[in-house]
Amino acid sequence: MLSRYARQLETASMALMMLGIVALCQPWVEVLHRYSILLIILGLVAFNVFSRIKPAAAARPTDSH
Repeated sequence: MLSRYARQLETASMALMMLGIVALCQPWVEVLHRYSILLIILGLVAFNVFSRIKPAAAARPTDSH
């Protein structure tokens, strides 16, 4: 079940890490700055988990001779 969405979740975890970096560097909203490290760490852990899940195998055509 989870292998079907592995690539999308991997991409989402990379986006979460990038959001954490942007939140860390912006000086305007203190709440974003406060939770930026948490966002980066959650994205990193999610990326490590989802990058190790093999995607679901696509339907391969049968080779009939």
